[in-house]
Amino acid sequence: MSGGGGASAGAIETDALVIGAGPVGLFQVFQLGLQDLRCHVVDVLSQPGGQCAELYPAKPIYDIPALPVCSGTELVERLLQQVAPFDPVLHLGQEVESLAPRADGRFDIGTSAGTQFIARAVFIAAGVGAFSPRRLKLPGLDTLAASCVSHQAPDVSACQGQTVLVHGGDDRALDWACRLAEHGVAVSLLYRRDVYPAAPEQVRRLELLASQGRVTRRVGQPTQARADAAGQLTGVDHLDPSGQTHHEPATRLFVSLGLSPRLGPLSSWGLQMERKLLDVEPSRFETSLPGVYAVGDINSYPGKLKLIVCGFHEATLAAWAAAHRLRPDAPHHLEYTTSSARLQRLLGVLPRGAE
Repeated sequence: MSGGGGASAGAIETDALVIGAGPVGLFQVFQLGLQDLRCHVVDVLSQPGGQCAELYPAKPIYDIPALPVCSGTELVERLLQQVAPFDPVLHLGQEVESLAPRADGRFDIGTSAGTQFIARAVFIAAGVGAFSPRRLKLPGLDTLAASCVSHQAPDVSACQGQTVLVHGGDDRALDWACRLAEHGVAVSLLYRRDVYPAAPEQVRRLELLASQGRVTRRVGQPTQARADAAGQLTGVDHLDPSGQTHHEPATRLFVSLGLSPRLGPLSSWGLQMERKLLDVEPSRFETSLPGVYAVGDINSYPGKLKLIVCGFHEATLAAWAAAHRLRPDAPHHLEYTTSSARLQRLLGVLPRGAE
């Protein structure tokens, strides 16, 4: 997605910065769009979708309104389609490290990638914290070139012509191996068991590709990464269940051992917290710092339920609260997308200027 705001002294100026690109963060973008507030979004993961995309992309979800069943991937795709008219800018693979109020009521925000923002409002939709991949600790990994090993989703185009080994057995690992195979990449999957803790649909997808000879399945624990004199990966040794050592040739290694949530830098921003959750006022979902809102699993208030649908409700009220704060003298009338020409223009249903 593209779009954006201007810059001041190298910083990106925006109406709102949303921290977290999971389902609640994406719906926050939508609700802010209905308030005609433009957004930038930052997420530590390399793709939007949060837990849905990373932990259970193929598992069925049954409690989304009007969708009797959908996968995590489908939910994220639908939310991205929904926010498309508002053209938010996604800054992926980076973590928000600093947040400080300015004298003019706006906020200075900095990320681990050096991106700087000046935002009029900030929305924390970080789930239970920033998710970081669990790292593989393996002899020989530290001697490899950085391009040889990744704990993030593979870029299929960059893997063309490579021999790829995916290590892991969860939904992410199976999805990576299957996507690579479906695009003609030579790929093996290494997991400690021959039974995978993944959705049945993902397992069937893998089994079909394996039966066609497009994915090689290996059972065992990696014991050693091998490299050539230039530090390029040549393969990984692994120990099978019988105790025999085998060598699997590979020029790229992708590791999926799950994600570890951590509170990260937001614990140092001076926001009132209880049990590592942000206290909010439940009519506005504003934190102890005016202009900073928290929605989804990261917040705490009486009666809180950690459900996606509750996060959608919180994002709606937070967007309304922010609109009142940022435009206190403007009229704020409840409008409906079924009948409001203004909302339909924002959504692109009606052309700009239409009555």
